[in-house]
Amino acid sequence: MTESTSVVAAKGLGLTFDTGDGAVQALSDVDLDITRGEFVSFIGPSGCGKTTFLRVIADLEQPTAGTITVNGTTPDKARKDRAYGYVFQAAALYPWRTIARNVALPLEIMGYSKGEQQRRIASTLDMVNLTGFENKYPWQLSGGMQQRASIARALAFDADLLLMDEPFGALDEIVRDHLNEQLLDLWAKTEKTICFVTHSIPEAVYLSTKIVVMSPRPGRVTDVIDSPLPKVRPLDIREAPEFLEIAARVREGLRAGHSYEEA
Repeated sequence: MTESTSVVAAKGLGLTFDTGDGAVQALSDVDLDITRGEFVSFIGPSGCGKTTFLRVIADLEQPTAGTITVNGTTPDKARKDRAYGYVFQAAALYPWRTIARNVALPLEIMGYSKGEQQRRIASTLDMVNLTGFENKYPWQLSGGMQQRASIARALAFDADLLLMDEPFGALDEIVRDHLNEQLLDLWAKTEKTICFVTHSIPEAVYLSTKIVVMSPRPGRVTDVIDSPLPKVRPLDIREAPEFLEIAARVREGLRAGHSYEEA
């Protein structure tokens, strides 16, 4: 792997929080390389450090051991360079702003002209199939549509890296399946690098080119699975033998993580 294709590179990464009840080790000795254009899912039990790792990439948390680079530089510089978009578990849209003005928020902060803001708003809303909803308010949209608006906001300034923290976890299965299909289509169109946190084994296998399986706290990487599935994936691929084989390996990795903790 050459440095030019490396988007995220962690070596011996650890993070310990100091709390009133003593030190809490959230991550331990994480080694991971994510290359340009990959769709990488992080899966593991609650509290295993999946979101914490995403927050380290985003410079929202600082590691206490090891090293990490984002686009070959520090997370702090990558944040200042606006190298990533971040989609949270909740859509986190401002209720007093229309959908267009929610999408415009990072563009306003970054000083884009009004004309460029309008162009980018139209383009990103089209990407997530929300054209025609520009003047609606968040409360007028379904949960799935709100999350699509949140994704549009993260895409608006065209960062190469998209960080997604369990964005579909609160949605029902039918909506989730639909958004999974749309996200794969969006990824194919934009060729962005995506880091995606999930608790769902089928979701991780369906979406990803690489699946990172993590152990209970302190979060360690128990397995990294490179998916052989084709880039174009209809939903019924989830019944294919190769899909089920990857899902079984993910489950084995999760069990191995629990065994590691108990050893």
